[in-house]
Amino acid sequence: MLAFVFPGQGAQAPGMGLDVYEEYDSARAVFKAADERLGFSISRLCFEGPEEKLRETAIAQPAIVTASLAYLAALRDMDILPEPDFVAGHSLGEYTALAAAGALDVADAVQLAALRGRLMQLASQQSPGVMAAVMGLDEAVINQTAAESGILIANFNSPGQIVISGDRDRMATASEILVSKGARVVPLAVSGAFHTPLMAPAAEGLSKVVERLNFKDTAVPIVANTTGLPITGAEDIRAELLKQLTTSVYWQKSVEYMIGAGVSTFIEVGPGKVLSGLVRRINRDVRTINISEAQAIKNLQANPWN
Repeated sequence: MLAFVFPGQGAQAPGMGLDVYEEYDSARAVFKAADERLGFSISRLCFEGPEEKLRETAIAQPAIVTASLAYLAALRDMDILPEPDFVAGHSLGEYTALAAAGALDVADAVQLAALRGRLMQLASQQSPGVMAAVMGLDEAVINQTAAESGILIANFNSPGQIVISGDRDRMATASEILVSKGARVVPLAVSGAFHTPLMAPAAEGLSKVVERLNFKDTAVPIVANTTGLPITGAEDIRAELLKQLTTSVYWQKSVEYMIGAGVSTFIEVGPGKVLSGLVRRINRDVRTINISEAQAIKNLQANPWN
């Protein structure tokens, strides 16, 4: 069985998607649709940056979704893979997964990601916060420290990697405690405390659009961030998109669910290779394939996954 997985914020880099844009008509169509819907050239920002602009939450989110969908379009255009048995995306990547499964079309997914990015950036300005990856410490210890410090766990990524999130002062205290207990704590280059109640204003703003948008039920299950379980219904998708802004992302649980259901190959589609690394840390017996450049599609043509 096969799963497609899609990266979240942090995967962005100038030049992403340029090679598939130059080589595949289907990828060019994705960038054109995104530019037309957004009313500005997200394609130019993907291809040229600057890096500082791409790091802005309001730009990074639609840019990553657009580039990921362009790689997916090129991959599907080659007709070298069956349709996946599951799709999943890490945080923002869930929006790419929705389009991959047919819950939204490309333009709607990009526009919704852009709105999410703007609302999260605004919420971050209103209630400043930070995030950090914690490595080398048991989950129970991190949970206890988070509870005592008044912060939250944003991402359960893999064995040995958990992301914490909260306001600056409490995060500073929690980080000091975790380091004293033997953890390595690495601050993340994001603009706010994502996946915590500090994002409630963003969820409220997003809900006004999500409630009106025409989501479709999907034939391919989407493994939801907030539960690690599959969803296919439009109403469940609406609820998931709002809930995931303020609660934890259970990525490890999502991957473990798919493996338990029979998935043996994970194809990461989009910029970067973060998810491939996380999947291998979760289970080294499964196969991972990364599609973050046009050459990877050509390699897959020459050496089919199955």
